[in-house]
Amino acid sequence: MPGVTPELLALLRTPEGIRALAVAAEVGDGEPLAAASAMRARGFGAELAAAALTQASLRRRAAMKFGADASGMFFTRHGLEQATRAVVAERRAARLAERGVATLADLGCGLGSDALAAARQGISVYAVDADPATAALAAANAEAAGLADRITVTCADATTVAVEGFDAVFADPARRQTGRGRVFDPKAYSPPWDFVAGLAERVPRTVLKLAPGIDHGLLPPGAEGEWVSVDGDLVEAAFWCGPLASAPRRASLVGRGELTGTGVERAPVGPVGAWFYDPDPAVVRSHLVAEFAATIGGRLADPEIAYVYTDDPVDTPFARRLAVTDVLPFSLKRLRALLRERGVGTLEIRKRGSALVPDQLRKDLKLAGPHAAGLVLTRVDGAPTALLTAHS
Repeated sequence: MPGVTPELLALLRTPEGIRALAVAAEVGDGEPLAAASAMRARGFGAELAAAALTQASLRRRAAMKFGADASGMFFTRHGLEQATRAVVAERRAARLAERGVATLADLGCGLGSDALAAARQGISVYAVDADPATAALAAANAEAAGLADRITVTCADATTVAVEGFDAVFADPARRQTGRGRVFDPKAYSPPWDFVAGLAERVPRTVLKLAPGIDHGLLPPGAEGEWVSVDGDLVEAAFWCGPLASAPRRASLVGRGELTGTGVERAPVGPVGAWFYDPDPAVVRSHLVAEFAATIGGRLADPEIAYVYTDDPVDTPFARRLAVTDVLPFSLKRLRALLRERGVGTLEIRKRGSALVPDQLRKDLKLAGPHAAGLVLTRVDGAPTALLTAHS
């Protein structure tokens, strides 16, 4: 909601605002000018109409993260982007509850996704956000969910909170926006990284939600680094500190399984096999490729490339498996001739360890024909290599 203020949020929660939201949900899925005209025809002022239509749009987008709950929540574009998916927040809250957490300080609560999940587990949450409008939205979302008795929302600087009075701390530092987009450097986090990293010294049961690209070297001593994916989309990293840690590294594929390990093991290296496996990004980012390879009796074809191979097919939830039909040293001319011979007009390209740009390569290959195939651009024992795979 551009320019959202606590006052505008309060207007949306009046009987007139609730009616505007209902009408916006009906008309807001069409062309924007027509939707705005329909709102005016129903007697809504420009400011209320614009706010309601924006909320209707954001609620539709939020359904992917929040399911049916999204229809009664309040959002901002930036807040929705950074909000934890409900299924991930629910897993985290359940783990906290299992570890005996009864009170939780949620620093940088945003729109309240994690606070809502924790409250549903019976945890009393003290949620803090430095932005007044965001704090107001979080409080409204707690009330809409019927959880206001378990969630206290305060607009405050997270660094001023006396966290020592809580069983556990959850911190989701904001990745600040610049003119070029979101900044992922921890030094640019808000609250500052030094404060966030020091929370575990004050409250041993601390969990930090971080960007998936976070450096493993920033993991506090003895903490667990977890990387989480949903339907193959890598959504976050989490550092579990103190008694909350249960493994050095964890790859969590929501709804599909978990893989744990040290994060420093090395997988065996050998020839390309008849079957190719592209590990889930949570497996790769958690540095658990060796542990994954062990689960299927697999090997790497290059010690630095996270593709795994077997001679026989093995079912696994941790990777996508494809049948290898051809292995050849990379040559544009030779590859073009082979694809023309096979009548391949549709090509799914994946790459690791290659500087080639897939879209440009498709143009250079001059694909034509009725058949589909897969192409893997990689290295085998350091040499640029192309693998053709059966289309899945």
